[in-house]
Amino acid sequence: QVRLVESGGGLVQAGGSLRLSCVGSGSIFRVNIIGWYRQAPGKQRELVASITSAGLTNYADAVKGRFTIARADVKNTVYLQMNSLKPEDTAVYYCNFLGGPYWGQGTQVTVSS
Repeated sequence: QVRLVESGGGLVQAGGSLRLSCVGSGSIFRVNIIGWYRQAPGKQRELVASITSAGLTNYADAVKGRFTIARADVKNTVYLQMNSLKPEDTAVYYCNFLGGPYWGQGTQVTVSS
């Protein structure tokens, strides 16, 4: 089965940037939609951004204009470029297929004020 592994998280100051990577163990681009999700302590996991196999993107209002999701097909990777980070962006970030039954460990993003 296709497996996704997240990386790229870290500790940054407010206003800083990070780029998260989601690498598939197999081809991931035949799937219709891949999304980046996040979950902060005490909050539900929420969809942050998504990209379709055709390259169409969608963003949650909270990150629109600051985050960019992109694909690199040759690398079998989906990226989440995060700019102008805010403390409220602090969460564990996950990638998954929409409706995907399995979740990885995610990657921690911590934004200090």
